[in-house]
Order: sequence, then C-alpha cells, then structure tokens
Amino acid sequence: MAQTFQVPASPTRQGSLVPDRPNRRVSVPRSTLFEMGGSAAASICLVWLSFTVAGITGPFGFGVCALVGFFLIYGVLCRILYGAFFMRDRLATLAIWSGAFIAFVPLITVIIYVIFQGGSVLIAGFPGFLVKDFSGYTANAPVTAVGAGAAIVGTVEQVGLATVFTVPLGILTATYLVNSRNAYAKAVSYIVDAMTGSPAIIAAIVIYVLWVRPQKTDGQTGFAAALALSIMMLPIVTRTAQEVIAIVPASLKEAALALGSPQWRSILRVTLPTARVGLVTAVILGVARVAGETAPVLFTAGGHPGYNWNPFSGPQDDLPLRVYEMIFQPGVNARRDAWGVAFVLVIVVLALFLFARFVGSRKPGARRLPAPWRRFRQTAQGDAS
Repeated sequence: MAQTFQVPASPTRQGSLVPDRPNRRVSVPRSTLFEMGGSAAASICLVWLSFTVAGITGPFGFGVCALVGFFLIYGVLCRILYGAFFMRDRLATLAIWSGAFIAFVPLITVIIYVIFQGGSVLIAGFPGFLVKDFSGYTANAPVTAVGAGAAIVGTVEQVGLATVFTVPLGILTATYLVNSRNAYAKAVSYIVDAMTGSPAIIAAIVIYVLWVRPQKTDGQTGFAAALALSIMMLPIVTRTAQEVIAIVPASLKEAALALGSPQWRSILRVTLPTARVGLVTAVILGVARVAGETAPVLFTAGGHPGYNWNPFSGPQDDLPLRVYEMIFQPGVNARRDAWGVAFVLVIVVLALFLFARFVGSRKPGARRLPAPWRRFRQTAQGDAS
C-alpha cells in the first residue's frame, strides 16, 4: 500500500496562515540596555579622569577615547557574562551601528544647516523665489527681488538630458560586461573603473576642448553641460547596473533560454525587469553624483542670470553654478541668496529621487496598464463581437 504523508499546517493567526520567518527579537532586552549604559558611563568617567589628571583637552579626542573605552569595557563584560561567541557578535553589531551613526550625523547636520540658512530666504520670497531669476540683481537688491527659477530650469534640463544620454548606454554596457568574458570586455571594465575615479574637471575640459572651444561664443549651452555631466554619470551607472544585473538568479535566464527565447529577448523581458529596482538605484546614484557639480557647468554652460528654456542655444544657468557665483558677490544679501539657492537645490534633488523611486517602485511581474492603442483595440473588438 502506498503511504501518504501529510505536510504539517503552518501556524495560524486569526484563521490565516502565517508565513515562515526567523524568530528574531524586535526589541533590545532591558538587561542589554543596562549593560551598555553602564559600560558607556564607566568609559566616560574613566576617560574624563584620565584627561583631567593628564591635563589634556579636546572634545574630539575625548569622544574617540570614550568610544574605544566603551568597546573595551563592554567587550570584557560580555566575555565574562556570555562567552567569546556572544562577545564577538555584540561587538560586531555595535561596530556596524556606530559606523552608520558616524556616517549619518554629518549628513543630517549639513542638511539641517542648509535648511536653517536657506529656508528663511525661501519663505521670505515664497513663491517668487521659485519663479524669479537673477537678471535684475544688484548689490543692494533684497532677497525678495531675485529667485532661482532660471537655475531650476537649467538644472532640470541639464540633468535630464544627461540621464537620457547615460542610462541606456550604461545599462547596455553593464549587460555586455555581465554576459561577456573576452578581452574586449575586460578592457571596457578597466576603462569604467578608471572613469569612476576621474575628477569632474577632466570631463569639463574634455567637452570644453572638443565642443565648446571650436564653436567659440556659441559653444556654451545647456547641451554641452549635459554632455559633461553624462561623462561623469556613465561609469557610476554602468558599474552599479553591472552589480545588480549580475545577481539576477541564473535559473530565470536558463528558464527563458530553455523555452526557446533568444538571448536578447531573455535579457529584455526577464533580466532587466527583475533588476528594475536596482537599476533605478543606479540611476539615483548617478543623478546624485552630477546634480551638485559646478566645474562641468562652469566650463560648458557659462551661466546666465535670466531664463533660457532652450538648452541647445545660448548660455544657461544652473543651481550649483548660481551658488558659486553668488558667494563671490559683495554684500550680505548675496550670501543669503546663495543659501536660498542651495536649499532649492536640495529640494530639486530630493524631488528627482522621489520621482525615480516612484518609477521603480512596482515589483517585477506587476500588472501593467494597457497602452491607449491597446485599449482602443480591445474596445473595438468588444463592439464587433
């Protein structure tokens, strides 16, 4: 007789199945908090006593010594109470959290300071500061007489053109590097690595020599700035997209090939949709790299205090370039205008990030909305039937 085996049912919660997941703590035990707090207090007291006796002053040195003392005291305490395994685990966890906190604090400090300095300028001239330009700027002009409207238009157009130029080329290059192992692919990979570490002034000089200088006064345009920004953006998008595409499960590719799909179709319909979220992250990193650059725009766009909606003709303004020009102008209001433009730059970059994240937020395999012509075709077929 054939034996039948029954798979035990998953535990239920209010009549619904609960997915299997590891049992992890969602909160830190109170004993751990006491141990960490006591170790921190002991480290601070010990370092303070040592600095007082030795006559040493300096908040930075005190903080570093207190952090090192905390790790030593807490490590010894965990070794005594729980053993070497738990000591290594907790010290590694603390090291990760400490590194993240140390990296997070300067970022938040810079953003808060920019908001504090530039928020008042934006509020004082709102909404005119987002619409006006600097064509009527004088040394005695108040902050409400000028605005960052022309600079916003230039930044959006230049970064948008650079993204249009870079994203298809970067994703195609990354796909080629993942699926090829020949000498040419290795040479391209070396070139991408070299471009990643090149300074921004190199891209500016290249476009200035090859594009701007031959055309003389007509060469400085938003399009030239977009070319310089795309040179800086390309290696970041390529390298990040390469890492994302490389981690796509090989079983998905093999399944597509086994069903008779050619390689280009499996890449287009399987690999890239699966890695869509990671590719959007690559685009975000590229935009973050070029959105605040000044040197490429200074050499190629030239800067213009008024509006220029056409990026292919005439000099064009830019938010980082406007900040650079205003900090050298005399007067307190000029510096306040620079802080206001810097705050607008933070808002514009954040808006670009949110837009890119919204575009890539849908998961692979999500139901797509039919195109307008498909809707018309389905309606026509329904009426005919």
